[in-house]
Amino acid sequence: MNLKIYLAATLITGWILSGNWIADASRAKVMFSVKGPFGTVHGTFGGLKSTIRFNEKDPAGSSISATIDPNTVSTGIGLRNHDLRNQEKWLDTKKYPDISFHSKKISKSGNEYLASGELTLKGITRPVDIPFTFTANGNTGVFKGKFTIRREDFNIGKPGGSVGDIITIELNIPVTTPDSHRPTS
Repeated sequence: MNLKIYLAATLITGWILSGNWIADASRAKVMFSVKGPFGTVHGTFGGLKSTIRFNEKDPAGSSISATIDPNTVSTGIGLRNHDLRNQEKWLDTKKYPDISFHSKKISKSGNEYLASGELTLKGITRPVDIPFTFTANGNTGVFKGKFTIRREDFNIGKPGGSVGDIITIELNIPVTTPDSHRPTS
């Protein structure tokens, strides 16, 4: 066997088994929805940065850390986006430039995983559980998850009011192994 091919196969296998994944930030989708005064408001966030160590055979030894940039909030309405970014009662992105999640524990039940960790939003950290699935295909994969948070737990908006308290967050994060980013010779 050619030594280069053997070394490349060994490296790729090692990366996949060790569970190192790189999120494709340009294709990642972090979506949210919340009941508004005139119907459900849908939006997205971008600017994903993450460190993903995930091994399907060892979820307990896995970890996920991620941040998104709240300045990237997009609801399809410019004035609403501006208010969400700049008003103190909403995201106040100048004061709080990151939204982050750090797993404390990852477990598996059936075909689904559960990342239990801490979400920090507007400087407030709360425990959250994110149920997710992972589908691998060679050196690529996709994490998909859906969970809810209470808006008032993170001091977003004013208590009560015309905006619903439950925010649903959906994740669709394509990933690759680090070796898939290396140029071939």
